[in-house]
Amino acid sequence: MTETMTTQSSKQDYAKTQTLWKAGKDKTSRPCIWMQAGVVSKKNCTNYYDCTSCKYDTAMGKQAAAGKHVSWQDALRNRDSKDRTCRHALTGRADYRTCPMNYNCYKCDFDQLVEDTLSPGSGHSVLEMKDVKGFKIPNGYFFHSGHTWSCVDSGGFIRVGMDDFAFKVLGGPDGFDLPLTGQELNQDKAGWGIKRDQNLADILSPVNGVITNVNQKVATSPDLPEKTPYQDGWLFTVHNSDIKGAVKKLMADDESENWLGGEVETLEGLIEDITGPLSADGGLLARDVYGNLPTLGWNNLTNTFLRT
Repeated sequence: MTETMTTQSSKQDYAKTQTLWKAGKDKTSRPCIWMQAGVVSKKNCTNYYDCTSCKYDTAMGKQAAAGKHVSWQDALRNRDSKDRTCRHALTGRADYRTCPMNYNCYKCDFDQLVEDTLSPGSGHSVLEMKDVKGFKIPNGYFFHSGHTWSCVDSGGFIRVGMDDFAFKVLGGPDGFDLPLTGQELNQDKAGWGIKRDQNLADILSPVNGVITNVNQKVATSPDLPEKTPYQDGWLFTVHNSDIKGAVKKLMADDESENWLGGEVETLEGLIEDITGPLSADGGLLARDVYGNLPTLGWNNLTNTFLRT
């Protein structure tokens, strides 16, 4: 195989992996780096590409050290230098690039940059969205009944925000009272606050964990979460050593869609008690329900939907 063909194949593998991540597909459709390196024929990543806490990666590393098989690093080193794709490109955490450090990641400034900055610092740019009676909900996210969401990024960070429903019901916030880096959150307990005019509301945390990064853009642009609640409008990231346990009690996929449909019906009932039957196109459900119908009551809405 020529160098050009090999490099092209590597780029195609990267493009496929990148598409899977951005589409929010289930984590079992994401190939483990041991598989991408060709050490094993088939192995899906079940740990969100957080290799440092992966039992499979640890076991494979021990076997490689004992000489039972080659390490994924050595397998990639055996490729032509132009075909040595950076591990962060293989896992979809960075754009396509070759590895300049011969897979000695601990010596690589870019590796440190990704681990410390890029991975926890940016939201998903591409999502598959579903529409539930005019409210958006993305695939691959986990939802709490208090209208907050969590998603697990490659590398094992848990990103947290508020959903489209919350902002359409309460309208654009004037600001947030967000937790500080290093603060510990407890699932189902008040974790931060939202403000509009003279109204305040506590928000329940969807997960347990320690805050690792707060979205600084929200402080200067509090309308950002309303505009893009599942993307640039994320609020903060959390570390939890038990990722699967952290999201186990949350809703996902069909369950979250059915739940959101029920919430919309509850909202419709509250509105119809005041205005009478809604129009076929949803009418007042479009945006800023509270702003259009303040008689619904801020406390009534937050108690009903934010569960506070």
